Amino acid sequence: MITISGSGNITRAPELRHTGTDKAVTTVSIACQQRNRDDGPLYVDLILWEAQAEAAVKHLVKGQSVSFTGRPVVSAYKRGNGEAGATLEVKDVDLEYGAKPRERQPEQEPAAAAA
Repeated sequence: MITISGSGNITRAPELRHTGTDKAVTTVSIACQQRNRDDGPLYVDLILWEAQAEAAVKHLVKGQSVSFTGRPVVSAYKRGNGEAGATLEVKDVDLEYGAKPRERQPEQEPAAAAA
């Protein structure tokens, strides 16, 4: 079996879905920095099932770092304009949660001028 490992940041908060047989599933989308930073990030979708999916939806947030290992699956598709595209999905995932992004502090109002 081929496995893939990587790390990156979550691009959007995961959402829980259910299959026709009521199995919980979610997709965690990750942006992974490539070795050559000029190439931009590589986007990877982690497919999580049942308890792992439910925990991910409860605990993972956009911007959080994660590390993963799993079985890679490449799926080809056609874009709306007819161009070919492909997605890299990772199944049978071992996932480690990393640091959550810092919350932005609200901007402070300037102090009122003394009268």
